Amino acid sequence: MSLSSIFNIAGTGMSAQNTRLNTISSNIANAETVSSSIDQTYRARHPVFATMFQNSMGGTGDSGSLFADQDQSGSGVQVLGVIEDQSTLTPRYEPNHPAANAEGYVYYPNVNVVEEMADMISASRAFQTNAEMMNTAKQMMQKVLTLGQ
Repeated sequence: MSLSSIFNIAGTGMSAQNTRLNTISSNIANAETVSSSIDQTYRARHPVFATMFQNSMGGTGDSGSLFADQDQSGSGVQVLGVIEDQSTLTPRYEPNHPAANAEGYVYYPNVNVVEEMADMISASRAFQTNAEMMNTAKQMMQKVLTLGQ
């Protein structure tokens, strides 16, 4: 793995955390929206990440090598998609609410704001860590350039 690939890997991490922050923002924004129907009620959304691999041996595929099981190195993270949380929605009996159904119930989303805030902090820290990784790689490259002086 070259030093320059660190920028690509950290970039995919920052992009994934950006997607995570966007979904968290959407969840928090819709935490108090209501509906008279279960089918129309907002459901919390969560991104699904997966590791992207590359062959660090340059595609030789030498399975007889001592390190054959370790010839895959991570080349970043990808967002496979955003899924809806299928946990139960919260029905509340509020017959005077304008969105109440015939039985007097309104349905609130399955968004837990406390969990979303904790996820937001985690995503923000992961984004910062990836940015710091890029900064460290840049400093290392600058040190390599000054070796000949």
